[in-house]
Parts: sequence; structure tokens; C-alpha cells
Amino acid sequence: MNENYKAVRTIAHVKLQRQLSDELVSLTSQQIRREVETTVHFVQADDVDIDALVADLEASFQTVIGRERLLSGDSDGYDPWLGNSKGSIPWRFWDRYEQFLEREKRWPAATLRRLDDSTDRALGLLTDPNRPGAWDRRGLVMGHVQSGKTSHYVGLICKAADAGYKLIIVLAGFHKSLRSQTQIRLEEGFLGYDRGATSTSPEAPIKLVGAGLVDPAPKADSITTRADNGDFKRQVEKHFAVNPGGHPLLFVVKKNNSVLRNLLSWVTWAADKRDEAGNPYLTGVPLLVVDDEADQGSIDTQRQEYDETGRADPDHNPTAINKSIRRLLHLFDQSAYVGYTATPFANIFIHEKNETPSEGTDLFPRSFILSLPSPSNYVGPERVFGSRRDDDDSLGLPIIRTVTDHADSLMLGERSGWMPPKHDKLHEPRYEGGDSVPPSLREAVLAFVLSVAARVARGQSTEHNSMLVHVTRFTLVQKQVAEQIRVLLAETKRRIRLGDGDSPNQLHHELRQLWDADFAPTSRQVGQAIQGQYLPVQDWSEIHPHIGEAAQSISVREINGMAGEVLDYIEHSSTGLNVIAVGGDKLSRGLTLEGLSVSYFLRASRMYDTLMQMGRWFGYRPGYLDLCRLYTTPEMKEWFAHISEASEELRDDFDRMAASGQTPRDFGHRVRSHPMMMVTSQVKMRTGKQINITFAGDMSETVNFWRDRVRLGANWQAGRHLIEEIERSGILSDSVKGSSASRRWQGVASSHILDFLVAYQEHEASRKVKTALLADYIAAENERGLLREWTVFLASGSHSQSCEIGSVSVQLAERAWHLTSSDVRDRERELESYQEANHYRIRRLVSPTDELVDLSTPQRKRALDQTQNAWQEDPKGRDKPKIPSGPEIRAVRPATQGLLLLYVLSGNGRHAKVEADALDIPVLGFGISFPTGNVATASKVQFVVNNVYQQQELFGPNLSGPHGT
Repeated sequence: MNENYKAVRTIAHVKLQRQLSDELVSLTSQQIRREVETTVHFVQADDVDIDALVADLEASFQTVIGRERLLSGDSDGYDPWLGNSKGSIPWRFWDRYEQFLEREKRWPAATLRRLDDSTDRALGLLTDPNRPGAWDRRGLVMGHVQSGKTSHYVGLICKAADAGYKLIIVLAGFHKSLRSQTQIRLEEGFLGYDRGATSTSPEAPIKLVGAGLVDPAPKADSITTRADNGDFKRQVEKHFAVNPGGHPLLFVVKKNNSVLRNLLSWVTWAADKRDEAGNPYLTGVPLLVVDDEADQGSIDTQRQEYDETGRADPDHNPTAINKSIRRLLHLFDQSAYVGYTATPFANIFIHEKNETPSEGTDLFPRSFILSLPSPSNYVGPERVFGSRRDDDDSLGLPIIRTVTDHADSLMLGERSGWMPPKHDKLHEPRYEGGDSVPPSLREAVLAFVLSVAARVARGQSTEHNSMLVHVTRFTLVQKQVAEQIRVLLAETKRRIRLGDGDSPNQLHHELRQLWDADFAPTSRQVGQAIQGQYLPVQDWSEIHPHIGEAAQSISVREINGMAGEVLDYIEHSSTGLNVIAVGGDKLSRGLTLEGLSVSYFLRASRMYDTLMQMGRWFGYRPGYLDLCRLYTTPEMKEWFAHISEASEELRDDFDRMAASGQTPRDFGHRVRSHPMMMVTSQVKMRTGKQINITFAGDMSETVNFWRDRVRLGANWQAGRHLIEEIERSGILSDSVKGSSASRRWQGVASSHILDFLVAYQEHEASRKVKTALLADYIAAENERGLLREWTVFLASGSHSQSCEIGSVSVQLAERAWHLTSSDVRDRERELESYQEANHYRIRRLVSPTDELVDLSTPQRKRALDQTQNAWQEDPKGRDKPKIPSGPEIRAVRPATQGLLLLYVLSGNGRHAKVEADALDIPVLGFGISFPTGNVATASKVQFVVNNVYQQQELFGPNLSGPHGT
């Protein structure tokens, strides 16, 4: 980025900022371009790339962010207070943090505005720190993985200190590196100085950083530093006292029980009162505890017993870290606890009545749960892996590359190969017997070299670039992998620098082929899919001059508890750090890899929330999203897609519950009974575990089908019998507006639906569609007088072939294979594995508008109004919806009515969807749209987890390919 570019950007940014107001929060591309062109002309900067600068500023002035959603719980010791007090609070810490984000971090104006509003709302949910007497608040803030939760809690801490909170403790993960990184972020955003480089002597100079360079006046103290050994220690505990009238005091500590015991010892020493039992506690010092990654380590995993009245066992002994956190809160008469996480399900599962005399109440977020929206420029799981939701049926970005050469096979018990699914700490990674990496990892390293070179060519030479290699949890194995990559990288640097002479295997040719065949077309596709980013399709001639410089700048670091190597981004802030990070658990949570562009990921986890947290590739990728690559196995991609979909379903439920004024406790009950638990339980529960499921408000649709003649014929016969029995009962079909060829039967008795479900044989890969469970749920609701009246809809497709069912004839519908691989050869192998496994899989069966077929005009209008209201709260960069979403359709449907949707699919096609002897039999799929009704009182049916993941592995012993839902 040259000086003219910086100058023009600064001037244009200021002028555009002046055009914004409370009503106008974003600008059009035309307004931005006009201002850029005027500024370029004014400063006579003809060398500035106007298109690149316009796209750069669009990210600042066209970022769309919705409003956070809230579930409020108990109000003990709490009254709304911030609205009346805001004008009298001197916002010194917050004001300088906001200016720091705007000036130094170049945050978009809309993002800053929403952060201000959102942190106001979070602060207002805490108790007024100036309120006398005892009080205790427990809350949870839900964000998205790598979406900016740290920036949010830094902002909350700034405002809490301004409002009067005196002691602030941040629980920052298990590892030194993450604690250090969090300390740095808080020194930059809150403290304003480097605590480790600043002497405790009042006369010593202070090393200002971050917000402190904006305004050094606001003062806060800290006992901890950014050094690896800068955690809270017993040696320093007596040198600090809590002064109710003094500066705010900050601790950034690991979730380590010995550290927490030191902290408890210090608070006990500083306590000024004792209760009736002689237990010490501290008064008049408002405490704020921020628990980063609150679902990790903080949860009491010990089973707690309850008596017949629901009272918790007072002799229960919680797990060590949970016990220490609760005791810490219990030592203050005025405390607020706020957990932050992207995967809140463990927190929601905490029993709201857990309590012991010594530790007080458990960490269930009884006071509030605040769900943060993601900005439109956030690259999250749905954007990476695609979505099958009603309002966003997207395929995902073409940046995933399939890995199949890491092991001799993909079988669960495979022990041979470079990094097989089953290995231990003594494993020696060998590819085809040699001490080297497999071709897929070699390609990933070359892709990283190209990515760095491309960013240099784009004027981003001082930006950080990181590559993640996450293939094993064993540090000894990580060490060998890191060494293999070092050898590969050294050889790559040598060959780029010296050339390959007369060798037929020219590295420069290989790099060019990778660029032309992969990067150039991918940049074109991503640029078409993503608005608001300038992603130029670069020619090889633009990349080639920077290849040598890029390769030479790359280093390899082992990031684990044994190697002692660190990601020192701060020290390279002026030049940029280009690094390949090899690690395991330390890279799984919280730790931010700056400029992450290439990830090579093989690790399996049986915990679905841990699996999501491992996704370090989510976040913000301004100006280089098209250069990013994720190398992983088909199974891992499939599981990430499943879990992403399940998480978003629960967020949708959260939004609807927030809109209807429900509580954290209500949400907890909903999570426990959500149909997605049938998917996620398989990676988090033991075999034989029973969970209770409700299908209220759910859409259950078949996307996995058999390919053999016998079972296809049985399912087709089940559909024919259903229609014949309906017509035999005297119900005639009618057409539906907008789809005259489709047929609809209304007023169908539930007994016909139950008979159909009993006869239909779902594919063994179906995780959510279990016909026996669906039938049990309908029968249970029937006993309550609900789901007794049904509409059956038979969709007519666009295929040239038709079929007769009952007295009607419809055209067959087309549904393509759903394959996850982007490489042609990998897709062929994936297709073969499905065909061999008697498995035809599609992306979605139900056309979203078909769910409207049983609604009246007023019901349709109400569903659309609710859909548009929800969009208004959180647009996520999408256009205003013109049709109702599935969840809102189900919300307006009466609880007495159900909808069964039938689709007759063609088995013909370029790639045979069914076996050769079954081409004359239609593939029958179905979807059931259940009304939402009252989820809290809806029937529950028992699902017994059949967990095949007892070996800490992800996939069953007979699976060689991906599985469906």
C-alpha cells in the first residue's frame, strides 16, 4: 500500500464518515466511488487503484450488522439503570477504545456503531456497580467462531470500568499463548500500556500502546503481563490491594486451578467481612468476571444428584475449575459473571438449580443470554460450507480441497499411512515408507507460498500471513510433522532461488500450473459470490516476480506446550509475519492466527462444539478471501456442514424465543429437545444414552435414498398406498395456485400419515429423519388433540417423464447428486463410494415455497411480515425477503395441522442415481413440516443414541465415504 493510496483513503474516509447519520448507516457504491475519484483528482494521485480503494471503503461503509437478540431471566438484585445514568458517566476508557478501533484498526463505521450499541446493551444487563447492597448477575454472550467476541468484551470492560466496576478478571483459556494474546488485546484496548515493560515505580516512564497512544489519561492497574510467565503469581499477590476508590484493577489469568487458587488466596487475604459461618468475603468492590470460551473448562462435568423436590445435593463436589470460579464469585457481595462463547450448548445444559453452600450457585446464565449478530463481511461456517436453510440454500465457497492421501484408507480402524485416523504418541508419520509429507500437504504448502506472493502483488506486503497444520493432538508427532515441513520448505526455497536446471520436474512450472488451474478460476468464482470485496483475478505474470520473496519470508513454528515457539505477530507488525503453524489443542480454541489463508486439517473430535471451535479459518478475510484454502477430508467437511446447520437452527430458535420474551431456562429446555440433537449427540454422548426429542417447528426431509430395487420399490408402494387410501376415504385432490400440475389433499386423517411412516424405509445414513420417531411424535400429539388434520401435497416436477399415483399423474422431479469435493477426480471417487454404499444423496428435497400450500392468505401475510421483521433485526447482508421463511411458516400454522410433502424423483441422469435394474422405479422422498405451537409443552419422544465414536474417532467402522443427515 503506497503513500498516495494511504493519503487518498484517509481523506475519502473522513469525507464519507461525515455523510453518515443515525438514519443513514451505509453508503452506496456510487457515493463511495464519486468521493474517491474527487479525492484522487484533488491530490493528483494518478497511481492509486480506484477500483481497489472503492472496494476497500465499501467494506467500511457498506457493512451490514443486525441487532443482538436477548433472553432475559431472573431480576434479583437488578433494575434497568443505564438509560438514566448514561449521560452522567465519563466514558473515558470507551471513548479512547472507540477512537483506537477507528483510527488504528480501521473499523467500518457501521461496525463501530453496532459495537457501541451492543456493549451498551450488555453493560445495561449487569447491575449498576454503584447500587448498594449485595447482588449477583450471571449472563452469557453468544458470538460466532472468530467473529470478534474479544473486541466485544474489551469494549464491555472499558464501559464497565467507566461505570464503576473496580475489579475485572478475565479467564483466558488453558494455554499460556492464549492468555498472553488476550493480555495484549486488553493492554491495547483497555489498559493503554504494556504492563510488562512498565515499572511499578511512579517515576518510571510508561510504554504506551494501542488506545493509550490515543489518550494516556484514563488509568487502570494490572497485576498480570503479556509475558509467557505473566500470569498471576503468589509472589506478587500481597503487593496489590483492592481500593474501592482507586483505579480499576485487571487480571488476565489462565483457567488453571493453581492460578485460580492463588487468586482465591489473594481475595481471601483482602476480604474485609465474614459471614455468620465465619467465611470471609469482600464488600463494596464490584467484580466483573469475563469468561472467554466459557464452555471450555468452566463447566462442572460431575454428575449432581437432586432430591424429590428438585433440590440439589449440598454435598456435591464440583470439578476443580468450576469450583474455583464459583468460589471466587461467592467471595464478593457484588459480582457479575459474563461468559463468552460461540458454542454455548454446554453452558445451556447446566442445571439451573445447581448450588452448593461453599461455591454458591452454578454458572447457568440465569440472568440473560445475549446473541451477537455477525457482520455481513464475516466469513462463517455457512459461507464456507454452504447452507441448506430455507432462506439461504447456498453451496458454500469453492475454497475446500479434499485430502485422501493421509492414510492408507479412510476406515475408522486404519493404522497405516502418514497420519491414519488411529495413531498414538509414538506414531512416526511416513508417506509410502519415506520421511516426507503426502502430496496433499505439499500442495497446501505451495498454495501458501502462492497466497503470500499474491498478497504482495496486491499491495498487502506488510500484512501477516498464516498457515495452519492441525493433524494430531500428540506433541511428539507434531514435532516430526513440523520437521518434515521445514525440510520441504527449505527444498522449495532452494529450488525457487536456484532453479531446477534441466530436470523435467520444474517447480516454477508446477507453481504456475497450480495458479492457473486453481487460484485464477477460484478468484473469479469467489469474486462473483462475495460482494463488497475487491478480489482481482491476477495473471501469473503478476505473481511470478514475488514468488522468491514470498517463499524466503516463510518460517515454520511448533505451537504446543513443549516446543516453546510463539506466534510473535506484534514484533513483526511493521513487516508482517509469514508463518506455518503446526500444532494441536493450542490452536483449537481462542488463539487467533493473523492472516490465516491456508489450513490443513485432519484432526477428529467426538465433541461437536469442540469441532466447531477448531475452525480457525472462520473470521474476516478482507482482500484475500479468494486466496484462502481449506485442505481436509470429505468426512470432516460433511461434519462441519452438519454442525454448522444445527447451530444455525438453534440460533433461529433463539431469535424466535427472544422475540416472544422467553427466558434462558426456556432456551435450555429447547436445546435439550431439538431434533439436531439426533445429529450432535452422535459426537458427544455415549452409546445407549437416551435423549428426549420434539419435532415442534421442525422440517424433516429425506435427503438420503437407497439405490436398490427392493427398498425403492417398497417406498414407492408406501406412497401409492397412502394416496389410494386417502382417495378411498372420499377426499379428492385439488391444484395449488402457482403449481397447477401439483396436487393437494386436505383434511387427511393422521392415521394415513402414520401408516405411511411405518411402511417407508429411510436410508441408514439418515440422522434426522427417523420414521419411527416421527410416527411416535405424531401419535403422542394426537393424544393431546393436535396434529390430527393433515394436508398431503404431491409436487410435480419438470422432468419429461411422468408417473401415476392414485388417480393423478405428475411429472418427476430432478435432484442432483450432492457431492462435497471440488476437484473433478475427487468427485468421481466420492460418487463411486456412494454408489458402492447403496446411497444416493441430494442437497435438499423440499422447495421452500411448497411449505405454503396449506396456509390461508392471511396466514401467508403474517408469516411474511414476521420473516421481514426478523430480517430487519439481522439482515446478514441479504436482500429483503419476498417469501416467508420456513420457520415463520411453521410458526403460523395451527398446532392441529400437519403438512406432508411428497416428491417423486427421477433415478436417471448422467451419473446413475439408482442401480441399473431399478431405473423404472421412481425415487420417493418426503418432507414433514410440523407446526411450532408451544414448544415448551410439545410432546417428547425418546431417541437412543447409537454412538459409534467410542474410540475418540468420528466415523463408523464400515464407512469409507461421507454420510448424510
